[in-house]
Amino acid sequence: MSVDRFYLGNMVFDIKTTLNISEETMRKLKREAARRGQTMSELVDAALQTIIEPGRPPRALPPLPEFSAGGSHVNVADRNALYSVMEG
Repeated sequence: MSVDRFYLGNMVFDIKTTLNISEETMRKLKREAARRGQTMSELVDAALQTIIEPGRPPRALPPLPEFSAGGSHVNVADRNALYSVMEG
């Protein structure tokens, strides 16, 4: 169920809408709402808002820092070489 609101003066009116939701999705919705401490209506409303409201474009991540670790370089997929380096 989705809740739409409209305002008339200082009064707020909620409009109830019937949605057809699969049983599996409804079970997941109930669990997630309980986990978050929200009502199912609040969770559905928030989910719909993420779809219909234009979001900010994802910002580019800064490049990862590079470090000079010195010492031996080893292919971690080579277990024997890795053990050899770890044991000194």
